[in-house]
Amino acid sequence: MRIAIGCDHWGVELKQTIMELLKASGHSYEDLGCYTTDAADYPDFAKKVAEGVAGGGFERGILICNNGIGMSIAANKVKGIRAAICYTAFNARRTRQHQNANILCLGAGKEQKQEPIAEIVNAFLTSQFEGGRHQRRLDKIRAMENQQ
Repeated sequence: MRIAIGCDHWGVELKQTIMELLKASGHSYEDLGCYTTDAADYPDFAKKVAEGVAGGGFERGILICNNGIGMSIAANKVKGIRAAICYTAFNARRTRQHQNANILCLGAGKEQKQEPIAEIVNAFLTSQFEGGRHQRRLDKIRAMENQQ
């Protein structure tokens, strides 16, 4: 699977860990920044990753900031993106199964309470969309996007 990954200054260290996990799992990825712990604006990186996923260059995306919330809000502004903040493997699995989420948002802040990152990322990358009644709901979301 081809994955776009990005972060702000809070997520640089966690992004390195996740890229190692992706490589070990046989996934290809592109690091879209940021690359240092100097202050950086999360919307810039959310946009790069979201546009890459929405445009079809990547199958999925992963975004990291202090708590995942800012990245999620910014990424969800891009048409076709369904970015979800996940702090547990259950959340990551369920958002793929029910919402067909295409971007995983994570928090890197030290106060963040979450399950081991490897479990969350693996659940997000291996779970499949269930379709059925969930497709009807996604169609409604798509219709909302098209009204804007």
